[in-house]
Amino acid sequence: MTIDDIRTLAAAIRGEVAKAVIGQDATVDLMLVALFSGGHILLEGPPGTAKTLLAHSFAEAVGLRFGRIQFTPDLMPGDIIGANLFNFQTSTFSLTRGPIFTDMLLADEINRTPPKTQAALLEAMQERTVTIDGDTLPLGPRFTVIATQNPIEQQGVYPLPEAQLDRFLFKQIVDYPSAEEERRIIAAHGNASDQMSPGFWGVTRAADAEAIGGAVAAVSGVRLVDEVVDYIADLIRGTRSVADLESGASPRAGALLAGAARARAAIDGRDFVIPDDVKALAPALLRHRLILSPAAEIDGRQVEEVVATIIDTIEAPR
Repeated sequence: MTIDDIRTLAAAIRGEVAKAVIGQDATVDLMLVALFSGGHILLEGPPGTAKTLLAHSFAEAVGLRFGRIQFTPDLMPGDIIGANLFNFQTSTFSLTRGPIFTDMLLADEINRTPPKTQAALLEAMQERTVTIDGDTLPLGPRFTVIATQNPIEQQGVYPLPEAQLDRFLFKQIVDYPSAEEERRIIAAHGNASDQMSPGFWGVTRAADAEAIGGAVAAVSGVRLVDEVVDYIADLIRGTRSVADLESGASPRAGALLAGAARARAAIDGRDFVIPDDVKALAPALLRHRLILSPAAEIDGRQVEEVVATIIDTIEAPR
């Protein structure tokens, strides 16, 4: 697959998702970058902002198997990955696979389940395998997690630990639509509140697993010159020397940012990364990996403000 093919494929996927979801263009672009660079994405936003419909429509458009897990306080790890169950008729154990055995998994309201259950996703997101009773089972190379969480709800939630957050390539804030977008949503969806499946809105497959695999392979060949590598390293190291941050980004964050920048360049039709690719992706990639200092929290600072300051401070190559 060529770079032009990736750009055309991305445009087709965007067009299909737009049939069901009005607005959220920036979120769809991040989902494309995550898919083509082998990453996962966490969507945070209030209820009713089409996070679930967006995930389902995206999976339909890219032609991957879609699965959904509704995370609740009583959900157990076995409910996610499956278990070996005893068959009394044959006196043998047989494997019952959980809903995690899919290509694109929607982990809905992931912060409503305890850390023990959240941890069931760690191996799957990092290695794309699960271990059941000592046996390691593959999930497939296209396995992708799209998780959602509600920032408003405070009771009955379990904040994701740093190890879990680090498995997500991006954390995207899904905000309310603009006035014009909201008017279009009301006009289009006002008579179809009970018909929210992508098929109802005419979303069809614009790709398949083979095409996505070809895109992923092509993205890995996008050029990353030394000057851009140095710029990424300077940004990551810059997060460790800011007084407003108690904890900066790890070297893994730099490697992930480089891979994501390659994907963004390919989606834009380029076979080389430019500093603007890095700047555009840095906020979503860093916001969940940085911890504000107590003084910054008291002052009401936001992680996004600190990241913007770092980007403005560090000179980009020309």
